[in-house]
Amino acid sequence: MSFPVPFPGDSSGSAPARLRTLLAGEGCLTMPCCFDALSARLIEQSGFALSFMSGFAVSAARLALPDTGLITVTEMLDQGRAICQAVAIPVIADGDTGHGNPANVRRSVTQFGLAGFAGVMIEDQAAPKRCGHTGVKEVVGRAEALARVRAAVDARDAGAGTLIMARTDARSALGLEEALWRLAAFADLGADLLFLEAPRDEAEMARCCRQVPGVHMANMLEGGLTPVLPPARLAELGYRIAAYPLTLLAVAVAAMREALAGLAAGQMPPHQTDFATLRVILGFDAYDRLLEDYAAP
Repeated sequence: MSFPVPFPGDSSGSAPARLRTLLAGEGCLTMPCCFDALSARLIEQSGFALSFMSGFAVSAARLALPDTGLITVTEMLDQGRAICQAVAIPVIADGDTGHGNPANVRRSVTQFGLAGFAGVMIEDQAAPKRCGHTGVKEVVGRAEALARVRAAVDARDAGAGTLIMARTDARSALGLEEALWRLAAFADLGADLLFLEAPRDEAEMARCCRQVPGVHMANMLEGGLTPVLPPARLAELGYRIAAYPLTLLAVAVAAMREALAGLAAGQMPPHQTDFATLRVILGFDAYDRLLEDYAAP
């Protein structure tokens, strides 16, 4: 059974330290993205080494609203605390634009660290932001984009400890050259991970990793603007992480709609997780064993 743990600070067993260890390895890590504590636990129990709390998926699952900046940082933190307390694997937070000016960015990163996250993503979209594969038209200027990343790095170094993933959406808004310039500048400021959103083909993906040294993440969104490639090919191109932001949400929605259609037709859904397995996933047996330990004289 998983229990809440205090903010780990700089100890070697902290979530940021575990993430750094993973990133120091070889190949491309497959990172399914979660949207609540249950999806995060299923990711962990399936053997994956890390996860990412997708803002798109959280906005959908928690509010049934589009990823257009409607969800608040308070709601994201509340969801994030539950996620981080449910698993031991490192989880990266979607910090969106940092939720304001550089002072807001610093506080947001600090709060995500206190919630238990191993890393935080900060992007350069203009607020309100939107999903990067639904037509980003505007990013902030270079000065503001750099200030956001600098503030995030400062929060990390001041004690938050969380790794900083710097994301640019400039490919859609201003073109590839500007996007690559920004990624290089983010790396110079001390960002730990780099994320070019929505490259259009393998050539752009390869150029990004080749031209800008650092740890790169690829966003594998089914039906999005970027080609979905197998992890082995992503590793060849130079990527260290392959994120799957909507895979679990999409299959969950498909399964629930199928089940509801069956119930509407008077039929029990044929594909269900049995009750005994649900008990194990949620920790009922571990809970009972815990109480037995305290029952002994």
